[in-house]
Amino acid sequence: MGKLWILLLIFCTSSWAMKDNFSAVDKLRYDLLLLQNLPIHSRSGRDDKNDAYFKVFEIYDKFSEKITNEHLNTGKRHLNSLNSLRLWALVQKDMNIIEGMYSNYLQKLHAVTQTFEPINIEYWNNFADVVFTHPNVSISAALERISDVIIQQNLFIDAYKEAIAQICDEQQSPQQLLYNLYNIIAMTEIRGFMMMQFSYTILRLHKNGTFHDERLKTLDDYKTRVSETLRAVRTAMAFAPRDLWRCDPDKHVEDVTYTELKQLFQGYIVNEVDLNPSKSCRENCAYYSYSNVQGCFDNLFCAKQRKCNGKVLNCQYFDSDMWICPSDINSNRRYEYVEYEDGRVFGKKGIGGDGYSGIAATVCVTVMIITPAPIVTSIYETLLLMLLTTINQIIHVQIQEGKLTERGRIEENSASWKPVDNYTIRDRGVNNGEDYHTLSWEKRAIDLDDLTAPDEHILTGVRFRMVGSHLNFEVRITPFNYSSGLLIRPFEKSQWTGNLNTEVSNGNSEQKRRELVISNPDVPIRIRQPSSPDSLSNQFLNFGPTDLDKDAAQSTIPFLDTQPVITNPPFPLAGAGIYHKGRSGSGGYIALKAITYDFKDHLRADVPSIPAILELNQIPAQ
Repeated sequence: MGKLWILLLIFCTSSWAMKDNFSAVDKLRYDLLLLQNLPIHSRSGRDDKNDAYFKVFEIYDKFSEKITNEHLNTGKRHLNSLNSLRLWALVQKDMNIIEGMYSNYLQKLHAVTQTFEPINIEYWNNFADVVFTHPNVSISAALERISDVIIQQNLFIDAYKEAIAQICDEQQSPQQLLYNLYNIIAMTEIRGFMMMQFSYTILRLHKNGTFHDERLKTLDDYKTRVSETLRAVRTAMAFAPRDLWRCDPDKHVEDVTYTELKQLFQGYIVNEVDLNPSKSCRENCAYYSYSNVQGCFDNLFCAKQRKCNGKVLNCQYFDSDMWICPSDINSNRRYEYVEYEDGRVFGKKGIGGDGYSGIAATVCVTVMIITPAPIVTSIYETLLLMLLTTINQIIHVQIQEGKLTERGRIEENSASWKPVDNYTIRDRGVNNGEDYHTLSWEKRAIDLDDLTAPDEHILTGVRFRMVGSHLNFEVRITPFNYSSGLLIRPFEKSQWTGNLNTEVSNGNSEQKRRELVISNPDVPIRIRQPSSPDSLSNQFLNFGPTDLDKDAAQSTIPFLDTQPVITNPPFPLAGAGIYHKGRSGSGGYIALKAITYDFKDHLRADVPSIPAILELNQIPAQ
């Protein structure tokens, strides 16, 4: 009996070294195309040919497991914001054709390899005809139509625009959405090409031919489609933002979606006699530009309100009778509104109040505490999520970490919260300037920056620190091996980085920080219109009281947005930022943003060529 010859092409490992930074989907494509270089022939005998068929089925069945595993990471559920996009609907129509064919193909494939059903060669010949020539469900035609929508009708550009418009409905940056869209389409193309490649292999066995010209044209067409698709998605990804930020919730909930820095800077009404030890009324407001409350003369109005235990500054004098409506005793506000006899009203006018005259309106300044402690991931983890939270009246950044695996994946179910240190400023060994920072009138500025890691680095930590009188944000970045997902010597190679520019910056106007000035700010949760990012990197903002007319200066703005900034699906981050979001007339919010890892340069395609195949009469007899 003659022997079956199966020639396997062996590739030198060094040739793959240049391809080792492929994305997971692109590597899967490359591995699939290597299967076309299995020139399988039988020399004689029905049994030998059946063995050859079964070997082909086994090879493709094993490869289908890789496709199944990869498919779990690229579900369409992550593209909900594209559901209204006409071009995406067209692509999905053809994707459904391919996926329906693939599901049936996989079922028949498993029947042969797993339950050992006899190979019905007639069925597989008909299957090949459908794959290549069927007028309604031809795989090659479906792939061409998908390519036309991508290239000629600019699917990725439209998807990018839609991602920007629907940013509130997705927990993905626009670039991350494009990357996921590419993966889903590429996976469909891989399944389609797998069926085409399998069909040619069966036809070569059944008809003892090479089908070299047909295979070469199919491969050339595929190479063209892949190349054009990659160019289209890489172009769109180059322009798509990698920022991920949270929109306003449908309903604001204090200490869930936002936190207010209560009584940090607050309007305070005081008689002049209470601002000096002599209990006199002979100075002007300039004299009390930086003072404190000295007493409570004759137990008048001062006895009916909480004393300002901090500094009193920015005095404004009003020589007029006024009616003060105090807030509830349990409120963080002191007053609901103040009305003067000339009709001017500070705050939102209601009912009630007590009348007083000859009173100065000042700002009462206390302190607020922010932790500078570094929040870093574990040695094998990457940072996935951030949120601002308050514990024991200390503001912390809390993070979620997850295990980074090969080619930028996050191991399923590996995400976990990093506990926040539960300490108070009164604990032994807790020191101001080391374990916490205090915000005061002199130190009320916060720097607004986007901080991005260089190539081949990911985010592994965040922290606050003081740069002069400014609260400054820093990130910890760590190099990593893309193909393995391992961090590279994280204890030695990790570094903290930030933007140290100030409003002076040695006279260099391009490096100077610019102040973001908020004009006439009201309490942000009163504003019905949604807030949106309105700051730029390399700016700073001063915390301060709300507008005197709108809110009687009773609230400290901006508020802090405490919604978690999380990617779904989990995605490695290459940076983070702190920014302001608001709109005209609102005090707005300070919030964190995530900057997703840039996969653009990992989208590549190296298509192996078809080697010359030995004809049957050239195979040496055994």
